[in-house]
Amino acid sequence: MNTTVAATSVHEVGPDTVAIGFETPAEFSAMPGQFVKLSGTVDGEEYSRFYTLSSPDVEGSLEVTVGVSEESGPFSRHLATLEPGDELTMQGPFGSNHYEGESRVVVIAGGPGVGPAVGIGERALADGNDVAVVYLDDAPAHVTRLEELAAMGATVVMDDADADLAVHLRDVLGGDAEDEQVFVYGFADFVDRATDALAALDYVGETKVENFG
Repeated sequence: MNTTVAATSVHEVGPDTVAIGFETPAEFSAMPGQFVKLSGTVDGEEYSRFYTLSSPDVEGSLEVTVGVSEESGPFSRHLATLEPGDELTMQGPFGSNHYEGESRVVVIAGGPGVGPAVGIGERALADGNDVAVVYLDDAPAHVTRLEELAAMGATVVMDDADADLAVHLRDVLGGDAEDEQVFVYGFADFVDRATDALAALDYVGETKVENFG
């Protein structure tokens, strides 16, 4: 789908991080963990970037989470200044490494991977499924939503960016790979660390991985 979307809200969800809501276009359907391509013009230049959904569903509205800092590009900074009603072009959804109603999900997230982590966690809990989230970041975002997930029965582990993933995964992996779906979301170095940690634990289940580059 290639369509126009209007912003509904922009709010801070952590250090240098904002969540941006958009009205869901007619006939748009997506699952948490999928991503969309947003395009717009900033100072006469055309930009397009991919963002993973951080909302548990797209009923009426959808959300993406965007990191914004001094090192961010012009388009990310532009997104952070959107006002309700401002429009962008959206394509998607894209991606096959998303939630599909699995009975138990373990989401391993680093940095920007927290967006799909909270979306998948909330959707899986709403579906009555079991949820574990392991999130590493020195400046965590979406802490309120993660704490709400924990209060509703999810296993949530938050630690520093350089924490030992294998230690945390040993505690949260269920042991029966056939009933468990592992997701990994983050930048390339984090993805490598996560897959190495799973290998070190002799994990043999399927892993859905989204590498943010």
